[in-house]
Amino acid sequence: MSSQDLSVTVLTSLSEIDPETWDACACPEAADGRPMDPFTTYRFLSALEDSGSVGGRSGWDPRYLMAQQGDEVIAVAPLYGKHHSQGEYIFDHNWAHALEQAGGRYYPKLQIAVPFTPATGRRFLTKPGFEAVGMSALVQGAVQLAANNELSSLHATFCTEAEAIAGAQMGLLHRVTTQYHWVNDGYGSFDDFLASLSSRKRKNIRKERAKAQAFGGTIEVLTGNQIEPHHWDAFWVFYQDTGARKWGSPYLTRAFFDLAQERLRDDIALIMCKLDGQYVAGAMNLIGREVLYGRYWGCIQDFPCLHFEACYYQAIDFAIAQGLKRVEAGAQGEHKLARGYLPAPTHSLHWIADQGFSDAVARYLEAERKAVDEDIEILTAYGPFRKDQREEQQ
Repeated sequence: MSSQDLSVTVLTSLSEIDPETWDACACPEAADGRPMDPFTTYRFLSALEDSGSVGGRSGWDPRYLMAQQGDEVIAVAPLYGKHHSQGEYIFDHNWAHALEQAGGRYYPKLQIAVPFTPATGRRFLTKPGFEAVGMSALVQGAVQLAANNELSSLHATFCTEAEAIAGAQMGLLHRVTTQYHWVNDGYGSFDDFLASLSSRKRKNIRKERAKAQAFGGTIEVLTGNQIEPHHWDAFWVFYQDTGARKWGSPYLTRAFFDLAQERLRDDIALIMCKLDGQYVAGAMNLIGREVLYGRYWGCIQDFPCLHFEACYYQAIDFAIAQGLKRVEAGAQGEHKLARGYLPAPTHSLHWIADQGFSDAVARYLEAERKAVDEDIEILTAYGPFRKDQREEQQ
């Protein structure tokens, strides 16, 4: 796609663009600190590619977009050709089934996303000052790529609300789904957070933490240079167990964790549980400028409530200590509600080549948005927080 001095190029490897050029679009704010989130940084996406977690036979074929105005790169996007719908967390299996039942072909499709990462962030990565023209170029380039290759659809998942609104104005379909997030209301400690809850929920959480911390071992919170290669040896075993139970096979390769040690340690908070000198469970979090992102959990022994402690309560402790505004604990899980994680909308954008099928999906999405809004309202009302902050502590 080109218009005057504007052009969009498809890259099949991040090695075709300089890290500095990519990050100037992906995380310009990182010049004075952390990126808003690490997932679209060159170091994270290249670790996925270099480790073989994407590409090859993974079903994620790199097709990164690069928009230029003249010789200046003004926007990039992490785009992949997909041969399935695994590792996306915005579920479109029913769409695939419906189209194929009608005689169409759903796969391959195009996906603007961070693989295996249900975390909201910018997907149309533009240099400051080029937000509108950059996103427009990326959308037009991706749609044209899909149309030229007679692909069924294009999807941009876990984009920001602002991107969703802009994309809808460009004619893309806007989908709203739900996650559970913990919000830091200026708490100075975990006890401050507990004080905001109803008496019953407060007692339940204290009981869960006591059970978890009585597993007989210790819990370590590791970041940066505190993380060493042997921690990944243990965590890989945990990750394989969880991956086998949830997905049939792990999404990430063992090499990814070696590259995480090399490139991503400063972006990671690793919660490791040790018993009798052996690590028995762990949770991996990624650290953003304002948000802690819970990603992976696994164990080789089961202990009461240790999953809640490592994944949710330790994350809250870390966020409070670091002054982070929010914890996003990943996809799904109404069980998070009782632990202080409230429902929050997440957004995605979709383009479907077949007009009749697109119209049907649009009608479905309109009804789904209303249902999601109602669910969020109802679930929030049933949340663990005190309805009257002035009620006496029980």
